[in-house]
Amino acid sequence: MKKDESYLKSPDLLPIAHKDRKIGTGGFAMMWVGMAVVLAAFAIGGAGVQSLSLTWVVAATIIGTLGIGLFITVIGDIGIEHGLSFPVYMRAPFGTIGTHIPSIVRGLAASFWFGINTYFGATAMNAILNVLFGFDNWFVCFLIFATLQLVNTALGIKAVERFADLAAPVIIIISVWMYASLSDQAVAQGREVWAWIESPVTGGAAVTAFLVVIFSNMGFWATISADIPSISRFIKAPKFERNWVKRNKGTLVGSMIALPITQTFMVIIGGVSYIAVSNYDPVVALQEAATGLVLGILLLMIVLAQWSTNVSANLVPAATIFSNVGGPKVPFWAGVFIAGIIGSVVQPWSLFNILIPILLIVGGILSAIVGILFADYYLLRKRRVNVPDLYEQNGQYRYMNGVNAAGFIAWVLGGLAAYFLSNYSFLVGFIVGAGTYFVLAKYWWFKKYEQAEMIDPSDEKYLGITVGRDWTIMSDSESHAVQEVGSALDERS
Repeated sequence: MKKDESYLKSPDLLPIAHKDRKIGTGGFAMMWVGMAVVLAAFAIGGAGVQSLSLTWVVAATIIGTLGIGLFITVIGDIGIEHGLSFPVYMRAPFGTIGTHIPSIVRGLAASFWFGINTYFGATAMNAILNVLFGFDNWFVCFLIFATLQLVNTALGIKAVERFADLAAPVIIIISVWMYASLSDQAVAQGREVWAWIESPVTGGAAVTAFLVVIFSNMGFWATISADIPSISRFIKAPKFERNWVKRNKGTLVGSMIALPITQTFMVIIGGVSYIAVSNYDPVVALQEAATGLVLGILLLMIVLAQWSTNVSANLVPAATIFSNVGGPKVPFWAGVFIAGIIGSVVQPWSLFNILIPILLIVGGILSAIVGILFADYYLLRKRRVNVPDLYEQNGQYRYMNGVNAAGFIAWVLGGLAAYFLSNYSFLVGFIVGAGTYFVLAKYWWFKKYEQAEMIDPSDEKYLGITVGRDWTIMSDSESHAVQEVGSALDERS
């Protein structure tokens, strides 16, 4: 295998053909049910009811999740249309070498989230075993829980979907039960769940608090809206469908219906938990009220939720990114275990209170990537992509030594804007990233490095599933074989 093929043409990174897309609309929706049950969602609810009523917190959450769901679907078209993963398409706005830097930032963030969620799930698992058998060793639970998740993900995307189908109904049922239990606790203390506010605010302060809840929900899923192509490329979609909505139905149902409903319900549980015991963590709240088998069943939801979140939202994207860096020497399954090792080595149990704020800042900074992807794919290339050159060492995406300077300048400016205006990080990062990249790429960078699909925006040459095409990329060895056969035929003639 040649060195230039080692990371550009890894088998795990080649475009996914239509026949190999295994996730249905319902399957993706079930994946969202599992992904949205995370500690951060509970925290948004707990923080929200300190200033606003739960009714207004819910309204802000619905607005925020519908907004981020739309962004996720919009960027997901890259995977639907062309079967491309996030790190591969990033070669267009960042270059064949440059793609590694923002991709690795996302891969590390996903790995750290894996560690945090695994620790959270392991404590719940330990509590269950303690209730049932008197066992008490959270670290052993951490190792067992991490291993189960890694094996599940390493088995491939279909195994991930199957687990989501199993876990989602259980999570829904137990969530309803959890809400009822926490509401009873709040009522017992004389607190009306939908009207109680810890420190009410009015006027401009209320508007600010409302906007903070909106952008907290959007910022938390900014990372997924960037690398959603790594998942959406496996979602079933119709060939020869020019209607954007019909072509993206699978991601629309998951991201615009399943995500908002599930996220809103989790925010409600976090809010009710805070109202009941002044702690947004439902595990803490329920341990004060439930005992025995009831507590064990409630904690089981936490375990299943962290598992389904990790495999879909963290391990799949991280493994795809690490595979992009390492190529055939790092197949997908190896990338999964690399993510698991990184997420464990950082010791999330010791750095829990430090890591989450850092990761939320990173999520905001990555919102600029979403803007850059939008500008590159929709505004500049108009969904047409010279896919074969994404896999060529010296193709049009090599730019200057493998780097697209326009992408990096836009990322830095968008990331800084998101950091300094952290309450509105996603929207600010997106707008600055998209606007800066569009201007720099269109009027500067692509004047120096011409892009075939922009010069000749041909549907037949540069669209994928819309024109019924499966992109087929030959390895260097296959290309050489074809050339040798051609040469032999020429000599005979």
